[in-house]
Amino acid sequence: MTLRDLAEHLGCRLEGDGDLSITRVASLETAGPGEVSFFSNPRYARTLATTQASAVIAAEGVPVPEGVAALRTGEPYVAFARALGLLHPQPAPPVGVHPTAVVEAGVVLGEDVSIGPYAWIGAGAVLGARTVVRAHATVGEGAVLGDDCLLHPHVSIRERVTLGHRVVVQDHAVIGSDGFGFAADATGTMLKIPQVGTVVVGDDVEIGVSTAIDRPPIGATVIGAGTKIDNLVQIGHGVELGERVILVSQVGIAGSTTVGAGTVLAGQVGVAGHLTIGKGVRATAQTGIPNSLPDKAFVSGYPAIDNRDWLKSSAVFRTLPALRKQVADLQRRLEALEGRQEPAAAGAEATGDA
Repeated sequence: MTLRDLAEHLGCRLEGDGDLSITRVASLETAGPGEVSFFSNPRYARTLATTQASAVIAAEGVPVPEGVAALRTGEPYVAFARALGLLHPQPAPPVGVHPTAVVEAGVVLGEDVSIGPYAWIGAGAVLGARTVVRAHATVGEGAVLGDDCLLHPHVSIRERVTLGHRVVVQDHAVIGSDGFGFAADATGTMLKIPQVGTVVVGDDVEIGVSTAIDRPPIGATVIGAGTKIDNLVQIGHGVELGERVILVSQVGIAGSTTVGAGTVLAGQVGVAGHLTIGKGVRATAQTGIPNSLPDKAFVSGYPAIDNRDWLKSSAVFRTLPALRKQVADLQRRLEALEGRQEPAAAGAEATGDA
């Protein structure tokens, strides 16, 4: 692809030789002739100055080395992502059902569906056009998958789950697993509560490796459109995520909690059950959220407090041992002073009585 063609596909303004042939995308450090890189983080300014790439995707006004062409855009990282898709297309799996796959009775397959080796599609399931089910993945009875979905190997889409269009589920994720629900009888025996609800996933959602999204006993767990979920995330039964929520690795959300649109929970954030987390909330890594939060709250720590207060508090943490020693020293000095003053005070009281 010529650099001119790439610029047109990406919607970038071209500076330099548009006839250059571009074959791949590479980092600033490793790129060479025929390769395009990108620059968006000022930390890499020195690397940009010495790059050997033929072209760099960068914002307006960013200086590039002499002899290096520039693709100018207000969103360099977005353009980089699109360039990867254009120059490194993923191989398309063969259309059709692999001989080792099992497709039960009543399954409806859309146009150009691909079902890989040893996959299993349960009775009555519906797969939309161009959906791909890779090796050893399973789709439960009555599940409905929209168009252009992609299930990677060993994914489990449980019975009656619904996925929207263009949903991507990474390896070993389980959608629709039983929620953690038990009731203790008079003897203390734990009786399993049947989890007969479902999970509904909106359009353009991506779900990471080994993530589990539980179904509730009644009703549905809901994942809003455009939401992106990282690896090793646990979403409890009855949770409702709004649109464009981002959950980073190892987030855990307990049952029946609602998370507003545009919220970002960083790695290892824990959210208690039956809470309402507002729209546009941000929680930094390892935050514990035991209470509901308003829209656009920015919190850190456990229990979660305003991020600015947490930053002030965390700055004090490292000085706590010295402060403790100072307080102990002051306490001993105060006790010593009080001890020396007691006899004089007692003598004054005796004189007054006389």
